[in-house]
Amino acid sequence: MIGTGGIGSGMFFTLDGNHTLGREESRGGHLLNRRDYCKLHIVSHYVRALMKKDFNTIALGMVGDDETGRALVYEMEEVGIDVSRVQRIENADTLFSFCFVYPDGSGGNMTTSDSASGRMTTGYIDEAQPLFKKYRGRGVALALPEVPLDARIRVLEYGTKYSFFRAASFTSGEMEEVAETHILRFVDLLALNIDEAARIAGISEINGSIEGTIKNAVSALVGLYPHLVVTVTAGKGGSWAWDGQRLTHRSAVPIETVSTAGAGDAFLAGMIAGIAIGLCASEAHELASLAGSLSVTSPHTIYKGINRKMLFDCADLYDVALSERVKDVLSVPGGTHDDA
Repeated sequence: MIGTGGIGSGMFFTLDGNHTLGREESRGGHLLNRRDYCKLHIVSHYVRALMKKDFNTIALGMVGDDETGRALVYEMEEVGIDVSRVQRIENADTLFSFCFVYPDGSGGNMTTSDSASGRMTTGYIDEAQPLFKKYRGRGVALALPEVPLDARIRVLEYGTKYSFFRAASFTSGEMEEVAETHILRFVDLLALNIDEAARIAGISEINGSIEGTIKNAVSALVGLYPHLVVTVTAGKGGSWAWDGQRLTHRSAVPIETVSTAGAGDAFLAGMIAGIAIGLCASEAHELASLAGSLSVTSPHTIYKGINRKMLFDCADLYDVALSERVKDVLSVPGGTHDDA
């Protein structure tokens, strides 16, 4: 897998009181003991955790030449992510996000817009073209937010040129540009959350059923791009996947939730891993649902304990129905498990 996206860190702050923070208001609260990571790091980590050790995961990214950037690169390298194409940028800070949370669980975040990740260029992606050529016809091209859109498009273009499977996600604010520029002609797997699905379907507010919104979004997308596999995550509402022929729904595992941050990225990683292993989209959906559900049991946006064995045990504990092919992926004869 060759991917680009944000590499950075963040912190979580719980506000006192549920009323919306005012422009000039001072509000008390406290820091949470949670580690926040950015999208390329999260997805790459889980793909590495779910694939065999000989599956190369190559990150195209930028961090600041600072303590945070060095620590993040070390963490990525420690789990087997190839960071040789992660550049340290002088006079730039590593991407940072400040997440605020209300007592009712809602919240938002503020992310630095002038970070090292924001300096990613198409020229830097061009330098990685030999890697795409090396893995022609047997790779995954991944394009994720938190780096400039033109750099992500270049990754998808190379993925197209060299016959990769192409996966991408976009923010809600990017959906209008995605629609106008027809970027999705370069995408095989589009990962959305419910808000992004509403935006792509031209729905300003989700007033009706979540399922109705998702059906409208999928219909709008596949009408223009029949080749697309589309997934939509909706928190406790579970997830949906369009595999080219039918839309399937999987309920979220009824597991105690500590934090939902990063769950969508874990889900996407499960889809990518499943497809890379050779599962069809609906089978990969089973794997993705387990990965996303388990990720919410950790306070951090990367749950470093997740692997195939943990997914197998989770499905067994909560009596999650799995197809035989997915069971085979998560376990091997004799009751032992893949340690990838």
